[in-house]
This record gives sequence, C-alpha cells and structure tokens, in this order.
Amino acid sequence: MQQKTADLGLLKRIADIEDGIGPESFEGKAGWRGRDVGLWPGNLTKLRMEGLIEDVYESNSYHGYRLSQKARAMLVGGPAPAPTASSQKLEFPEDIFADIIGHDDVKALLRASVTAEKPVHVLLAGPPALAKSLFLWDIERALGEKAAWLVGSGASKAGLWDLVAEKQPWVLLIDELDKMNTADMAGLLTMMEGGRLVRVKKGRELNLEHEIRVVAASNRLDMLSPELKSRFAIRRLVAYGRSDYLTVVKGVLVRREKVSPEMAEEIAQRLDGHSQDVRDAVRVARLAPGLGVERAISLLLPEG
Repeated sequence: MQQKTADLGLLKRIADIEDGIGPESFEGKAGWRGRDVGLWPGNLTKLRMEGLIEDVYESNSYHGYRLSQKARAMLVGGPAPAPTASSQKLEFPEDIFADIIGHDDVKALLRASVTAEKPVHVLLAGPPALAKSLFLWDIERALGEKAAWLVGSGASKAGLWDLVAEKQPWVLLIDELDKMNTADMAGLLTMMEGGRLVRVKKGRELNLEHEIRVVAASNRLDMLSPELKSRFAIRRLVAYGRSDYLTVVKGVLVRREKVSPEMAEEIAQRLDGHSQDVRDAVRVARLAPGLGVERAISLLLPEG
C-alpha cells in the first residue's frame, strides 16, 4: 500500500505540473521533459512500462511526455480506461467468407491472422478478377469501424498516417498495393514494423504506437520491395472456373447487394463469357433496377 501511495503522490505531482503547462501546449505535442518533473531516465522507463506515461515528441535534443489515460483514471479513483481495439482479441462471424467459394486455406489464414493478439500481415496476390477484393470486402463488412480501407493508387503518406491516427483501426485493408508509390510503401513498412507511426515536422518527430494488422491485395509482386514483401504472409490466388465464378457472383449479389435470387441468376448467366470480374456483376446489379439487366450490361460492357 505504501508503494501505491507513493506512486499516486508522484502522479499527482506530475499532473499538477502538466496541468500548469496547460492543454494548449500539448496542441504542439511538445510535452514535458523528465527534468521538468524531477525524474531520472530510469524512473521514466518504469512509468512507461507500467503504461502511466506516454511519448509525445522525440528529437535529438528533446523528449516530451504526458500522463496516460490510465494514470489520470488512477488519480480520480476511477477504473482504468477500457482496452483499445489494438489490445483486445477480436472474433469473426462464422460465415464471414460465405460468399467466397474455395480458398479454404486462405480463409483459415485470414481468420487466424486478423484475430491474433499480435499482428500477422497477409498479402493476397494474383491477376485481376479473382477473389482478392472479396476477402477485403468481407473483412470490412464484418469489422465495421474497426477496419479502415485504402486503395494504393489513391494513397498518400499524409493520408495514410491521418487515416490510421484518427481511426486507429484493428485492420488496415489495402487494395491495389502494387500501385502505391514508393514513399508510401516505405511509410507502410514503418507502420508494419512494430506498429509505430512517425511524422517528421520542423525537425521533430511525432510518434504514435498502435499495433495494426494489414491485409492487402496486389495484382503484381514485382512492384513491391523485398523488404515490404518480407513483412507479409503471401498467398497467391488462382482464377475461378466457370461454375465456381457463377456461384460466387450469385452469392455476392444475394448476400451483399440484396438482389433477388432470380435477378442474380440472370446477371450471372448474361455475364458468363463476357467478364470474370465480380465487380462487373455488382455494377450491373446496381444499374439493373432502373435500366434492366441487358441494358446495364450493354452500357457497362459495350464489347460484351
């Protein structure tokens, strides 16, 4: 009990100093230094390991800290804050991949990696019009706000950082990873390596530690650096046969797009031989109520 009383006294002293600095100081993310509160490096390390303080800024000449939510809760005698999404074990619905035919090993890998306590990143590779995006869609649908979606061709390092910093998702879903530029790939590598986001501004670093799992899809592997590929468990997918493709199309349209089984059957049959991309079926289904299936296909796939 004496140790607890001493710790609370120390936290109270730090809180008084921190509150005296004023919240406006933390808008600049500078924080207080160890010497500002009379702590040696060893004491700071101990408080960090206990989750009572957190980094705000770090540079060659300055390391700023602030009290964590856990420490603030201790000071008011309330419960510690609930674990964040990155510290909770996640569970998937049993039927999460029900609209995808086959690929049983991929389903098992994704389920295990996304629900694991520590991140395991997965990359689905192969030519267009496979089930790669379907897997990402199903994960997003199941996780809701715990998943964040990004398209590699439209990413930017600032956008990537802001997305993760603001949402702090459990899973980052990236489609078209091979179209992401090299600077963003390097930033993604930093994020995947230890869950650290680092933004440099005016010679100072803003560090955010957040464990995130990355599930990505890529048409090509030769566009990715060896360092980035080494961070992923890579699974190559093969094209569906005709029968499986028709089954997948009907399943996606009925389950995801809420299309009647009869219309789903018609769309699948009319697209047979003209497209192997499930996205085409989805687009046709969305236009069909106003145009009809045949007219929607003729406008979307004029060569079909």
